[in-house]
Amino acid sequence: MHVAVIGAGVFGAWTAHHLRAAGARVSLVDAYGPANPRASSGDHSRILRCGYGPDDIYTRMAWRSLQQWGELQRRLGRESGIWHRCGVLWLAPEGDPYTAATRMTLEGAGLPVEALTPDDLRSRFPHLDARDLGGALFEPQCGVLTAERAVFLLVEQLEQAGVQYIRGRVKPLAAGPIRAIRLDEGRVLEADRFVFACGAWLPRVFPALLEGRIRPTRQTVAYFGTPSGSNPFGPARTPAWVDFQAGVYGVPDIDDRGLKVGIDEHGPPIDPDSDDRVADAAALSRARAWLAQRFPAMANAPIVEARVCQYENTSNGDFLIDRHPDHDNVWIVGGGSGHGFKHGPAVGEDAARLVLSGAEAQPRFSLTNKAMEARRTVY
Repeated sequence: MHVAVIGAGVFGAWTAHHLRAAGARVSLVDAYGPANPRASSGDHSRILRCGYGPDDIYTRMAWRSLQQWGELQRRLGRESGIWHRCGVLWLAPEGDPYTAATRMTLEGAGLPVEALTPDDLRSRFPHLDARDLGGALFEPQCGVLTAERAVFLLVEQLEQAGVQYIRGRVKPLAAGPIRAIRLDEGRVLEADRFVFACGAWLPRVFPALLEGRIRPTRQTVAYFGTPSGSNPFGPARTPAWVDFQAGVYGVPDIDDRGLKVGIDEHGPPIDPDSDDRVADAAALSRARAWLAQRFPAMANAPIVEARVCQYENTSNGDFLIDRHPDHDNVWIVGGGSGHGFKHGPAVGEDAARLVLSGAEAQPRFSLTNKAMEARRTVY
């Protein structure tokens, strides 16, 4: 069986991996290259956490994915540096119900989680100002993936395993059964089954089906330069963190790129092909204000890099992993919604299973679960 996977981001690359591991012949297509700067899988780093409030389905997917990311690093060699187990710190006010639900879900799944007191926070992270918090949660087995590098190296491995990689843009699909897709310069790619995992481009490939159900948005991240010499902001002494109340997340200084601060609220719409990736000044000011509050020693740190990434949001934040209703041999995999990168291995595993078995999608990941009105419930 020959399966064509369109999109070489994290969802597409891991889907291709699991299809190839199951014995399928696989072609992987991308318009701009694996985890390119226009893609949702671009940028240097992504957090891998297992905490998801009461959403046990995502907790278990994240843990499953963590094992596979670790296996990928073992195959690549430790020097690849795609995985940093620095832990993930949940910052929230005392009594926060989402944080309490997260702890219950993690403990119920038998996954490691620590409840830190204010004294614990001061002792373990003295450069973090959390005096206004009653404590925090800490996931010690979690951490940070170097996103762009990880996807690029995974695709490189896939090519070595016999996957055909093609750089090209897919033309609009014709009505009726699909036996081939047309690419730039008149090229044609025939296959038995097709998986469209092209992120923010999905509404363009399937406008009648997905316009409004998947919305690409602009998201600003900033990297702040850390001090010279001894660096307390590296992954050995600073965890990744999530501050849901502030709508901010961050990553320690990995590969000397700087301390990363991101705004985790849906930004304005973005055209993934033509829009400039110029960071919004107001978002950068907000990131700096948060940094000055929580890491006072970084209050006057320079921004050494600022980027516009993108989310491809479904109406509620649930993934989309389902068969196209009008094409029996076409599946759609997307809707990362800003939290999807970590789940790439598990999403690819589920997608490959559906493609090869013809099984029905999980209800949470089905097309029928995606409304036109945005009401985010997954964080």
